[in-house]
Amino acid sequence: MVGKTQTTPRGPDATVTVDAPSLKLEGGTILTAVANAAPIQNGSIALSGGAIFSIGDTKNNETFTTINTTGKFITPGIIDTHSHIGVYPIPHADAHSDGNEVTKAATPHAKAEYGYWSNDPAIRFALAGGVTTALILPGSANLIGGEGYTVQMKFGRHPREVAYPGAPRTLKMACGENPKRVWGDKGGPQTRMAEYAAFRKLYKDAKGKKGDATLKSVLAGDVLVQIHCYRSDDIMQMVHVAEEAGFKIRSFHHALEAYKVRDALVKKDIAINTWADWWGFKMEAFDGIPQNAGLFTESGGRTVIHSDSAEGIQRLNQEAAKAMWWARHSGIKVSDNQALRWITANAAWVLGIESTTGTLETGKRADVVVWSAHPLSAEAKVELVIQGGKIVFDASKPQPKSDFELGHD
Repeated sequence: MVGKTQTTPRGPDATVTVDAPSLKLEGGTILTAVANAAPIQNGSIALSGGAIFSIGDTKNNETFTTINTTGKFITPGIIDTHSHIGVYPIPHADAHSDGNEVTKAATPHAKAEYGYWSNDPAIRFALAGGVTTALILPGSANLIGGEGYTVQMKFGRHPREVAYPGAPRTLKMACGENPKRVWGDKGGPQTRMAEYAAFRKLYKDAKGKKGDATLKSVLAGDVLVQIHCYRSDDIMQMVHVAEEAGFKIRSFHHALEAYKVRDALVKKDIAINTWADWWGFKMEAFDGIPQNAGLFTESGGRTVIHSDSAEGIQRLNQEAAKAMWWARHSGIKVSDNQALRWITANAAWVLGIESTTGTLETGKRADVVVWSAHPLSAEAKVELVIQGGKIVFDASKPQPKSDFELGHD
């Protein structure tokens, strides 16, 4: 698309920001993250009203404030599909622990929104890593932990002020070691046998008049199901539960053994959210391999690299680069664009917001990151983060500190 102009009226509601400035990033290499797209060298991208106004030439009647990005790289904002920022905020303390409602083995009524602290100091560090959007999830102690919450990565006075506009509901479920370890001496489930029996009963009950409202919404297809799962047998057990109950799984999280059953998941269009190389920290994580992301991608699956960490969220670009290296080193073909999509376009699909973010296209929300070098380079640093058309992080300016950080460099 070099040399051509893509223009559009203001985008959908999720992109409209009334007080967003009109900006033009000029001279950089634009990595749109659109499938099979080539980099746009020496390109320009214009932003207006919180949306992407044009990519390419920006000859129009509007006045744009130009930012020189020559020698820089421009990408969509990074999206983390698995974060506990705000429900397990920093500094870590029991008083701040709001991620696991460990009072029943299934708590579909719980919502991460209600426990999200939108002034968590970790938000600033995530922004400095280029993250503009994240799915905040309950923990994995329960079979059903509750609803997730898709947020714009910014500070706010209350959770609803930072909600990602129009994001669909999500539900966090978990199988395998965590629920049986937590509930084994609290009435169960104590084994995988009881876990999968419990899932089946929960959804059977949901079909009755007095069934849980959230699970009824899952069965109606109104909620995107996100499942914490490691082993391939557990993954397929949950696929069978979903088939029997009549709901669709959007994605598996962690999914260290997805490579073993990738054909089955790809056939059902179920995505995975995984790490580059975390493994071995518990028994169900011992058969993880660093080629997992590459193999799943090679098979045509939707791969996402997630963080599950207030530290890892700061370097998701590097995590994607590591997974790409492992793939290539093993003879698996993964392009730069595919690796970038692991933390942008594919992540947006997992959250059901792919129509408004995740790629740089006219009319989409202006979530944009400017990097000092190619984002898959270890030398890349975030220089500018634009969210909904507004500059929310500028590395050239002093950053505010929270009360917990005052007095520390």
